[in-house]
Amino acid sequence: MKRISIILVLLLAACTQKPCIQSGDLLFVGLPFDYKADTNSISSAIAEATGAEEGLNYIHTAILEVEGDSVWIIDATIKRGVARYPLDTFLVDFTLSDDSYPVFEIMRFKDGARDIVSKSKEFLGLPYDVYFLPDNGAMYCTELVRDSYLDENGLPLLPAAPMNFKAPSGEFPPYWTWLFDSIGTPIPQGVPGTNPQDMRNSPLLELINIPFPCQE
Repeated sequence: MKRISIILVLLLAACTQKPCIQSGDLLFVGLPFDYKADTNSISSAIAEATGAEEGLNYIHTAILEVEGDSVWIIDATIKRGVARYPLDTFLVDFTLSDDSYPVFEIMRFKDGARDIVSKSKEFLGLPYDVYFLPDNGAMYCTELVRDSYLDENGLPLLPAAPMNFKAPSGEFPPYWTWLFDSIGTPIPQGVPGTNPQDMRNSPLLELINIPFPCQE
């Protein structure tokens, strides 16, 4: 935990300068295109189905909340469902097998989107959406973001699109086949939804160029 404590101190120190992380910023988790993840993991399956052919494959999206000297994560994961918890816990969860971190990128809504934090807290306690279906009382990571970022009429500002679960080969990665077989439902290929790769490329977001986690 010593390394994580140092990271937190450095991260908060970096926020004395501009640009700084703000409540409502999004934290994207990316893996290099050639990273060999566990082929039986959800991260690998997401990367295969939605990833780029070069650069980074984005596998997760979380909402950041800054509260005094603390940084909090609000996201949806299989392990925790929709939850709010400290940044150091998030870093432990996403440490790779070689004790390194994936690539973290901070994206900010160009209009500020401060209400996204308060709206996202309304969903705390919901289970993770292993069915990847809309409006079913459960949420996956980018579904939480989309349903928390609304216009004045309460409608999502981030678009949905037909979801793809197939790898470039045209086959479903083994994880998706196993998951949906185990819960007894068809793979929701083509059902409207969201994914980290498409959300990362939204014109509503801009990249905030600060190191995360901060390095010595």
